[in-house]
Amino acid sequence: MTAIPLLPTPKERDAQAARRSMLDLSREELTAFMAELGQPAFRARQIWDWIYKRYAVTFEEMTNLPRELRTRLADAAVISPLTVITETLSLDRDTQKVLFQLPDGETIETVLMLYDKRRTLCISSQVGCAMGCTFCATAQGGLARNLTAGEIVAQVLYFARYLNDPDQPPHTGIQRPARVTNIVLMGMGEPMHNYNSVWTALRRLTDPDAFGLGARHITLSTVGLVPMIDRMAHEGLQIGLAVSLHAPNDELRTQLVPVNKGYGVDDVLDAVDRYTNETGRRVTFEYALMRGINDSPELARELADKLAPRLCHVNLIPLNPIPDSPFQPASDADTAAFVQILREAGVSATVRLRRGIEINAGCGQLRQAEQTKSEE
Repeated sequence: MTAIPLLPTPKERDAQAARRSMLDLSREELTAFMAELGQPAFRARQIWDWIYKRYAVTFEEMTNLPRELRTRLADAAVISPLTVITETLSLDRDTQKVLFQLPDGETIETVLMLYDKRRTLCISSQVGCAMGCTFCATAQGGLARNLTAGEIVAQVLYFARYLNDPDQPPHTGIQRPARVTNIVLMGMGEPMHNYNSVWTALRRLTDPDAFGLGARHITLSTVGLVPMIDRMAHEGLQIGLAVSLHAPNDELRTQLVPVNKGYGVDDVLDAVDRYTNETGRRVTFEYALMRGINDSPELARELADKLAPRLCHVNLIPLNPIPDSPFQPASDADTAAFVQILREAGVSATVRLRRGIEINAGCGQLRQAEQTKSEE
């Protein structure tokens, strides 16, 4: 773990918060901002390219802008709202987790996972979460606030810059420069609970004139907010949909995912059916296997009966356990048996490769550990 000692003071945070957030501006809003400063429209295009194509984090880097304009921008605006608090790197150097501080002092996590060909980011959409899932570290602290679209995009740009720079620590086994290939909205927060900011960010990230990542390389994960699944079906972007199911029936799922009281299993599955009928896209069901809770053969068969007729895939997730929690990972044998039952019933199923367990890579765990440390 690498501690980053130079965090902004409260006074510095207030000054930063008072400046214009460049990542929260659309292309049109940036052009209007330049007009306020008496600048021609092409300056907005230059700044836009510096931010989204060259991953600039300071105006001083923008060498094709006049020095006087760079100084004015530094006084009036800020590019990235993120300050690194802590970085951790897994022992096998394939998973990097960063805890960021936001301008108001709140904190969020982002994880970079390195595979043979993929460079996948797991990003946050909220500070905390209101969904109350009993096995999740993020849920234990409740919801502080939504992230802005710019704060969501900033997580991606931070790691895009890191992957593009061979000299920036920490050093891993991959060759750089490289690029972000995939994004999953599976970090802190429920993306559908921050719908407008999330979809503004997704359009920016997929815009060829901005970050330009293909929509099919992005997956949004939800606990199953039915009205938002219906809304997503009509967004027109081929963003992947993943639904955190974790149980095949209402009795058990309500214990694990309290929002199930409002949107039961059958309600969620009906929404998924409407989504696949509208989009033609396969949905992923996420299922965190917990020892003695939701990993029995009987539950596997019940899940198979529910999902076999549907266009879907089941992603079985070995739980990243919270210390002293009653929720612990299923055994390898029980995991293998669960997968086999699903496959024999004709349900596509795989087990997600566990990453970063020794660096608290599970959602909200590093933030929780830092908060606990600061209270000691």
